[in-house]
Amino acid sequence: MPELPEVETIARWLREGRAAEPPLLGRTFTAVEVRWPRTLAAPDPATFAQRLTGRRVLEIGRRGKFLRWVLAEGRVVLLHLRMSGDLRWQPPPTAAPHPHDRLVFHFADGWRLAFNDPRKFGRVWLVEDETSVLGDLGPEPLDPNFSAEDFYARLQASRARLKPLLLDQRFLAGLGNIYTDEALFQAGLHPLRPAHTLTRAEAERLLSAIRQVLQAGIAHHGASIDWVYRGGDFQNHFAVYRRAGQPCPRCSTPIQRHLVGQRGTHFCPHCQR
Repeated sequence: MPELPEVETIARWLREGRAAEPPLLGRTFTAVEVRWPRTLAAPDPATFAQRLTGRRVLEIGRRGKFLRWVLAEGRVVLLHLRMSGDLRWQPPPTAAPHPHDRLVFHFADGWRLAFNDPRKFGRVWLVEDETSVLGDLGPEPLDPNFSAEDFYARLQASRARLKPLLLDQRFLAGLGNIYTDEALFQAGLHPLRPAHTLTRAEAERLLSAIRQVLQAGIAHHGASIDWVYRGGDFQNHFAVYRRAGQPCPRCSTPIQRHLVGQRGTHFCPHCQR
């Protein structure tokens, strides 16, 4: 599942364009095809297409792992890519649709933007009040107004273990398996450490590590691990994730992989006691 850096990368591509692909920002939808209705969480397909057609994209951003498209007249499109969702431009003249295209957005110059999702887990919302979908999300880890003291207070209020807590989007928005493992390694903290036992200094170190690995992920356009997320190379810079049995880059102890909350978790047993 894409995490904050991958979603941020896609948001930037849609704002600015890349290579031979145009930006989405400023474009007006001329038609919308709903090819798999369950991709839409809300509203129904006919209402979705009717409300989107003729609307211009005024702003493109991200909240946690959600993409946000702010439209003229105040409505917001929210997209969660989940396991295999991807957005792909199709230039004119357009070829036959891909069998995994679930939504296709049309524009006046013949370009199409397809929401492609082989596993069908991705979801799209069109809402007037985005808090109806995003209201339970925790703070943004890269928000400069989110302080180490705020983070420490949130840790102190929880009896959960660090790894499951950092994956909880209500606690902190945007982290997933990759960047949680990398941040805990960088901070020198064991994934099973109870959150409330961290000192202020450890909390500050962990928040700094979270921000550093997220910023590094963004700088490398995210991690391209399977066939979906193209263009990123952060996978070539992992310290622990997917490196079970390989030497720790700090101490050469073999990296271990354990299941924590049904999630594969990678850490160094020497550096993260």
